[in-house]
Amino acid sequence: MLYQLTLWLRSLGDIAGINLFGYVTFRAAAAAISALLIAIVVGPSIIRMLKKLQIGEQAKQELQSVGGHSLKAGTPTMGGLIVLAAVLIPTLLWANILNMYVVMAVFTTAALGAVGFLDDYLKVIKKLPKGLIGRYKIVGQVTVGLIVGSALYFVPEWFSPELAPMKTLTTIPFEKMSNFDFGLLYIPVVIFIITATSNAVNLTDGLDGLCIGTVGVSALTLAVIAYFSGSAFFADYLNIVHLQGTEELAIFCAAIVGAAMGFLWYNAYPAQVFMGDTGSLALGGAIGVLCVLIKKEFLLPIVGGVFFAETVSVILQVAYFKVTKKRFGEGRRIFKMAPLHHHFEKSGWHEAKIVTRFYIIAIMLAIVTMASFKVR
Repeated sequence: MLYQLTLWLRSLGDIAGINLFGYVTFRAAAAAISALLIAIVVGPSIIRMLKKLQIGEQAKQELQSVGGHSLKAGTPTMGGLIVLAAVLIPTLLWANILNMYVVMAVFTTAALGAVGFLDDYLKVIKKLPKGLIGRYKIVGQVTVGLIVGSALYFVPEWFSPELAPMKTLTTIPFEKMSNFDFGLLYIPVVIFIITATSNAVNLTDGLDGLCIGTVGVSALTLAVIAYFSGSAFFADYLNIVHLQGTEELAIFCAAIVGAAMGFLWYNAYPAQVFMGDTGSLALGGAIGVLCVLIKKEFLLPIVGGVFFAETVSVILQVAYFKVTKKRFGEGRRIFKMAPLHHHFEKSGWHEAKIVTRFYIIAIMLAIVTMASFKVR
């Protein structure tokens, strides 16, 4: 909104400093700072409200003997409301809200945040053990993916002039001037990516600060890629797809980074609040849709490597248990517990050490992601 306001002010005449608002880098920095301040300022109020309403996390029985998990019971959850406010408000303030890339990113985040909120509401307030039934959650995620995929496939001209001839194409990492065409499978692929990523980030949200910190690292990486993709100069230099308008997504990504830092202030060990599905599903959807919008779907397992590993650990654990139970009559496990971070907890690692090491891995993967544009 401020961007549109400054465009109007610039049309009235030369106003000192107004040209700053035309720079994506300036508005991205402003969005990050705004998100950080919103999270830190509104955080205590929302935490107090959640405590007053007795919206607390239930203890995980299988982790009662591990670390301090028994002490986590009662910690306010649904703190994703802080994250959503800190991401969406700065984006609406500082980004070009008429840019369809921004519209889709905001829509995906808000819609999946609503799905997560409903799940948390049913689980924590209505005391339904499973919250929103799994198939209904999937329906919500698939619907969001269907809307995004259909818009990109059927009306690419809404986004940018360059998108139409390459709407079903994506970049192949570590390959120079090579693209892969999803063809008629494009919409199902978009649905799968958004659904899978939102669930993957949700699985990662199991230790204090783990999910929000790794999301922040991924968002910062995607901010740089989005900016480069929207710049004709950098896109040509790096031999990547140039999509005019994606540079505005850098502002959205910067808001996620700022929100992550602000929320981490209260979510770092020992956590004062948990984000719940309200935040994790929204942030997962945001990471997924960003990779779709900037044509970097195949980079997702790298830039989101922590989330990918957590998901694979669950898939392997469940599959191996079922196969061994059918074959030997007794289910066996690969990991002491899945997702992966709980395996390390069961192995005696303190959760602060696990989180720190996962941060290091996330940063290393971010470096590999950026290196993929030159190592070809």
